[in-house]
Amino acid sequence: MLEVELVQKEEKLLETDVIYQHIARLTARIRATAENGKQGTLLLATRINELQKKIKDRTQQMMALVAELSMKQALTIKLQQEMRDREEFLMIVSSRIDQGLPPPKETEIEWLKVLRNEKMHKEAAEARARQAAEEEQAAVSGHVLTTAEPRPTAYVPDDAYSLPVPRPYSALAPFKPSEPGSNIRHFRKPIIKPIEI
Repeated sequence: MLEVELVQKEEKLLETDVIYQHIARLTARIRATAENGKQGTLLLATRINELQKKIKDRTQQMMALVAELSMKQALTIKLQQEMRDREEFLMIVSSRIDQGLPPPKETEIEWLKVLRNEKMHKEAAEARARQAAEEEQAAVSGHVLTTAEPRPTAYVPDDAYSLPVPRPYSALAPFKPSEPGSNIRHFRKPIIKPIEI
């Protein structure tokens, strides 16, 4: 009787072992599939991120190009309008000249503006050339061109035991106070009381 139970238990144990091995093979296969799926998902997510970045970059480039195109179109429209205005003005001027009349007053004003602009450009170019020549001259002679007020760097001693040769100041050079500001007017001048002894 014990042997029969033992045989039944062994059969049951063998059956459980076979089922366990079968389940282990299935789970190993499923685990491998899941790992492959994880790797594939990771690669897919990386690829999707790259594509989204490319799409975003292309969208920004397209928006920039559209903005630039709209600016160019606006400039084109403005220049076309200006060209039409100039052609119309030229027609008016040529018809007045054909009739023996003087050109309109605006033409004279425009011509004076052109002459004034040319004169200003010429003067500015001369000033730039003059300034460049001065800077070059200063660089050759070793001068530093400055508009700062010169500050004393040495003093002549006035005692009886030294020669009247200028001596350089040490680290404690004399202090020159700045000009009083505009807000000093809000302060009252102090009343100096006489000292009684």
